[in-house]
Order: sequence, then C-alpha cells, then structure tokens
Amino acid sequence: MSGLTHFDSQGQAHMVDVAAKAPTHRVAIAAGRIVMQPATLALVKSGTAKKGDVLGIARIAGIQGAKRTSDLIPLCHPLALTRVAVEFELNEAANAVTCTATAETVGPTGVEMEALTAVQVALLTIYDMCKAVDRGMTITDVKLLEKKGGKSGSWTAP
Repeated sequence: MSGLTHFDSQGQAHMVDVAAKAPTHRVAIAAGRIVMQPATLALVKSGTAKKGDVLGIARIAGIQGAKRTSDLIPLCHPLALTRVAVEFELNEAANAVTCTATAETVGPTGVEMEALTAVQVALLTIYDMCKAVDRGMTITDVKLLEKKGGKSGSWTAP
C-alpha cells in the first residue's frame, strides 16, 4: 500500500505526519451540481421557496462544511482556513444548479477535502430545502477541478 499515504507499512490506517512539511499557500477548487425539476429551479431562482433563500443558506452551509471537514473525514487534519468561497450558477437548460467552492490555507497540507466537502454540503442543503417539492433531485459530478501549492505543485482536472 505504498502509494496510499493514510496507511502505514503494516497496512494500518493512520493520520499522515505533516510536521516536517513547510507551510505554503494552498488552494483547491471543487464543483458539483444538483439536477431538479424545472419548477424547483424556478423556486430556487425566485427565492420564494418555503424555507427561504435556498442559495444563501446553501452558501453558508458550504462554508461551515469546509470548516468542519476534519470532524467528518476521519484522517483529515484540522486546518486553519484563510478563505472559503461558495458560488452558484443556475443552468435553466439543464434544470440544474452548479456549485463551485474554493478553499485556501497557508499550511503543511492541502485543502482539497475542504473544497469537496463544501460542495457536497452546499448541494445537500439545496436538496434539504427543496425536498418538499422535489424528492427526485440528483447530486452529481462532484469533483476536484484544481489544486495549487505544496510539494506536489499544481494540478488541474483534465
């Protein structure tokens, strides 16, 4: 299991030791989308959903999710995030909302998991707020788009 850093030489799960790694500016961008019925998208767009401003609440939820990543993912390090941004784009042709999250820190380990968690939590919040009118919504295409910083440098999704 030499390629998987969360396992020791005996194959036991462990938290990676990052003490010797130099702190660097690290950025990760992730995205995903939720597909829904046209009427549901219209409610989201108008801001008249029964529970309130769906995208505003989902943005705050995504930011909170990024901040709580180490509580949710067992081997993630708790990070001092310097920035989390959550943005939405409505796509009426696809009846979907795309969420993009950017997470940043200056530290010894990356923020990919924080960006991915922000996207998932934001999209789950949209589902929660709209499920009364559309239980068939689908969360899809969640992925890392880009990461910068650290020993491995920059990476962009193909």
